[in-house]
Amino acid sequence: MSAFVMAAPSQRSVLAAEDLSMFGTDPFWLVALKAVFCFAFMMLTVLLSIVFERKIVGWMQLRVGPNRHGPWGMLQSLADGVKLMLKEDITVKGSDKAVYLLAPIIGAVPAFMAIAVIPFGPADNEVSIFGHRTPMQLTDMPVAVLFVLATASIASYGVVLAGWSSGSTYPLLGGVRATAQIISYEIAMGLSFAAVFLYSGSMSTSTIVAEQADGWFAYLLPVSFVIYLVSMVGEAHRAPFDMPESEGDLVAGFQTEYSSIKFAMFMLTEYIHLVTVSALAVTLFLGGWRAPAPISTWWEGANHGWWPMLWFVAKLAVLIFVFIWLRGTLPRVRYDQFMKLGWKILIPVALVWLMLVATVRAMRNEGYDYSEVVYWVAGTALGLLLITFVIDFFRGGEDEAEAEAAGKDEPFDPMAGGFPVPPLPGQTLPPVPRRPSRADRDREPVAAGTTDGTTEREPDGA
Repeated sequence: MSAFVMAAPSQRSVLAAEDLSMFGTDPFWLVALKAVFCFAFMMLTVLLSIVFERKIVGWMQLRVGPNRHGPWGMLQSLADGVKLMLKEDITVKGSDKAVYLLAPIIGAVPAFMAIAVIPFGPADNEVSIFGHRTPMQLTDMPVAVLFVLATASIASYGVVLAGWSSGSTYPLLGGVRATAQIISYEIAMGLSFAAVFLYSGSMSTSTIVAEQADGWFAYLLPVSFVIYLVSMVGEAHRAPFDMPESEGDLVAGFQTEYSSIKFAMFMLTEYIHLVTVSALAVTLFLGGWRAPAPISTWWEGANHGWWPMLWFVAKLAVLIFVFIWLRGTLPRVRYDQFMKLGWKILIPVALVWLMLVATVRAMRNEGYDYSEVVYWVAGTALGLLLITFVIDFFRGGEDEAEAEAAGKDEPFDPMAGGFPVPPLPGQTLPPVPRRPSRADRDREPVAAGTTDGTTEREPDGA
């Protein structure tokens, strides 16, 4: 893809290529130190995210959050981890033992791998660790973003296998939901990434951050950014898209039959996935380690030294707060609404947006003026919106007319198929017989000569 995407008309003959020569030259001890740092960073971020989620949601709901373990309750998640390790480990008799024990490991281990290609700072050896100049990134590769998608997909197998191997109904339903959810929202997520690849000319995370020197992709590619924000919530199984572990109808979903340390590993996987998708959003759309514009404009050294790590962590904390905000604000959606959002809204919009981005890049490469490109793109977008509005208008009228005709011809039976279904437009549920309340029964007059509130019947012929 980077072979035909150029940065500007003046650079038409220059191919976009990554310079990854600074990676792969560190000594072994430095690589091991970086790997330990990435692991410790993920674990510390997960522990803090759990505590902050409970405290922030408690603040939003006007109740007391964790306040017992440690100062301000900051050690609550660590105490929960120790408690889960010491609890009795139960293995279900009817489960597939090998897969049942392997599923939490499959979910947890690949979740740590994605952080290896996330840049915490510039890649031009600006920092020194014990006298060695090194990039603030463990490694990078020409297809680093695809590597992140692959590891996330492998981690999702843990959820699916956990639901299947438990040998129980509710975990199986949660695993099936997880499968459909992952397939649906990884398509929209991949399409949002494709627009970033077209604009930056690379799949390398360090190169993508470098291409955002003149502007973040969050406002250069706003549709891709919004699609990714929605997709990453669904991909991470977070509220309001936490259908695989919905306690309202699946008890606890795919992890119903798990306890002790295995249950803790699933919780760890969920929060690691939350941190991973947030870090990827920072890298692809929010400038990565670059300081925000008001700071970088008047402070020249904001993007040098160890300061970039501060900006990266600050942006990561903001996105994690958005996850928590959504959980404390929005109710869980229905599964049909969730699938409709993915297949009928996100994927078509992502495809149309990707075509527009590709068209803009091609027109810029052919030397068209910026105003002409804007006119063509705006006209195409308005035309597509008008066509979809007309189609939806006529389709909606026909569907309502058919539903009304069907409702008038025959009464609606919600149990006709053997299980309850909601009514279609134009159909009404039959009235539900209800017993009178105790207050209504007390208000009824009691006839003379009776004690149960019934009226004596006069004999026939009286």
